[in-house]
Amino acid sequence: MAPADDWVARTAGEVRAEAERRHPGEPPTCASGISPSGPVHLGNLRELMIPHLVADELRKQDVPARHILSWDDYDRLRRVPAGFPESFAEHIGRPLSAVPDPCGRHASWAEHFKEPLRESLAQLGIRVTEISQTQMYTSGAYTGQIITAMRRRAEIGAVLARYQTKRSAEPDDDDPQSAAASRDYYPFKPYCAVCGRDTTTVTGFDDETTEITYTCACGAQVGPVPIADVAGKLVWKVDWPMRWAYERVTFEPAGVDHASPGSSFTVGGELVSKIFGGEMPLHFGYAFVGTTGGSSKISGSAGGAPTPSDALRIFEAPVLRWLYARRRPEQSITLAFDQEVGRTYDEWDALTRRVADGTADAPARAVFGRASGTAEGLLPVTPRPLPFRTLASVADITAGDQAQILRILRDLTAEHPVTSLDEVRPRLDCAQAWVAGYVPAADRTQVRDKPDLDRLASLTDPERQALAIFTERMGDDWSLPGLTTLVYGIPKLLRGLDISAPPDAELKAGQRAWFILLYQLLIGKDTGPRLPTLLLALGQDRVRQLLTPG
Repeated sequence: MAPADDWVARTAGEVRAEAERRHPGEPPTCASGISPSGPVHLGNLRELMIPHLVADELRKQDVPARHILSWDDYDRLRRVPAGFPESFAEHIGRPLSAVPDPCGRHASWAEHFKEPLRESLAQLGIRVTEISQTQMYTSGAYTGQIITAMRRRAEIGAVLARYQTKRSAEPDDDDPQSAAASRDYYPFKPYCAVCGRDTTTVTGFDDETTEITYTCACGAQVGPVPIADVAGKLVWKVDWPMRWAYERVTFEPAGVDHASPGSSFTVGGELVSKIFGGEMPLHFGYAFVGTTGGSSKISGSAGGAPTPSDALRIFEAPVLRWLYARRRPEQSITLAFDQEVGRTYDEWDALTRRVADGTADAPARAVFGRASGTAEGLLPVTPRPLPFRTLASVADITAGDQAQILRILRDLTAEHPVTSLDEVRPRLDCAQAWVAGYVPAADRTQVRDKPDLDRLASLTDPERQALAIFTERMGDDWSLPGLTTLVYGIPKLLRGLDISAPPDAELKAGQRAWFILLYQLLIGKDTGPRLPTLLLALGQDRVRQLLTPG
């Protein structure tokens, strides 16, 4: 499936037609799969966002599409993620749903990592039908499929051996290394009845009685016992196509590593029809998600990978949806957590204005609509979305003092003053969280508590003149626009120009030097928050005290 310009609409149309062809009268099924083996990061969110956008597009057309989220909580714990106690290494090889919760509040390791994602999905308006693979396997739902796979193990082994490549991308598949090895291949991996781990080796399976025997590295020897009574699961490259057939999946995208030639989709495409009597879902590969200053591909096991919860602390839900919805699946996504956050909000606000005044083109309107709401309605937004940079500056300058923030915001919105901080939430909360969590301490704003007498004593005549003009005129229009005009205009006035004159290269250099002087006298640095915002935050008396030579 090659995504078109409006890949969501095109994909939804194809999914609708394909679902009707395959299973007339049944709703299309879009699928996602997440392993709760560690923090579910922003790369995983794309696994959910793409099917969500397609399913939601269908729901807007009154097609009752289903979006299933298969929790791979019956997978083995492969490693202890960075930041967790090494004592959990004793559980490596056990199902995620059988590993204790690292914080002691949840039923298992798996539930510990499911909870924050569920909360994030609710905020983002992503509605899914959850399926626990632990529940499916242990309830016997897949027993028939497991027996089929074991009876036809030689055929499965031959397919896997034909596509066998370097064992690095998907190391847990236990693929046969050759066609000859496939004769002794078993696509089912038991969890040991003694130690609970999957360090097992199947030694026999009776096609007639369906009894299995296996040994374990712990020394256990089990069987023959009915395979229906044995805890375990199909290996990944067999499990995935089995589920496609079982759930009648119409559409499921995957990361480019799984969707490349010879990988899981290629193998699954053969097994789903040959072994399980189903059809391969419509699919395409999606590119990876990275973050500013991080790797090109987010990895949960590497530790420190931002999660949807992290992102929702600094991005309003529609903004985060937009960052995913505006990119075609084959395009990579980079989410900024640094100074670029302000630019991201500026772009979103500009798009919001273009949509409101009718100047946005059709693709932009479509993306905005998908970001701002779902088939169930619009997502909550900030009633008065003041610029993020402004809110961040105010939060920084005031160290989060709510009364001071409200005072400054009233001054900033003098024509239609903010009367309650609830008017600027949740964006204000996002700005405060960003300042607290992502602005280095060295870059935080500390206003001088007394004038820098040495610097004031060393002022040049032009600097002294500039400060005199500024302190004399700043009260004429003590507002954000008025101070912006004056701050940028002082170097023009010193050169005998009109305050509205366009700047040339020489004048821009003079403005930069003037800004540095103000920053040095106010906060002791060469840079800082936007000067008009900083000035409003300090108030006229404080500014005059810090800028007036003795």
